[in-house]
Amino acid sequence: MDVHTKKQRSFNMSQIKSRDTTCECTFRKYLWSQGIRGYRKHAKMPGKPDLFFPAKKLAVFIDGCFWHKCSKCFVKPASNSQFWRKKIGNNVEHDRKVDTILRKNGIIVLRIWEHEIRRNVQSCSRELIKRLNQL
Repeated sequence: MDVHTKKQRSFNMSQIKSRDTTCECTFRKYLWSQGIRGYRKHAKMPGKPDLFFPAKKLAVFIDGCFWHKCSKCFVKPASNSQFWRKKIGNNVEHDRKVDTILRKNGIIVLRIWEHEIRRNVQSCSRELIKRLNQL
């Protein structure tokens, strides 16, 4: 049972951002401070990666731990569990399909979890730089 009214829950959900989240902004600011350039924000391609490096054909997704079902952080909601199981399951399946489509088109996919950026943005940046240097 939800503790909020339907109207309040609808409002709360409408306030959740899908672009330029705190983690995305933190990561981009750190990359910029390290002199990492050459990426596009929210490229118009399957899955709409958060960052895309066209010269290297590298797509970066910053996945929210709840919305994309992080194996370390995800906590199943107690209320409306059937809805959330379907919603989150669809998100995970969509991620898999997007990864497959991008890889078939020669694009390397890097997925970074929200908790990884919160815990150690430098480590996430090093992983990205390592990938860029390999390409």
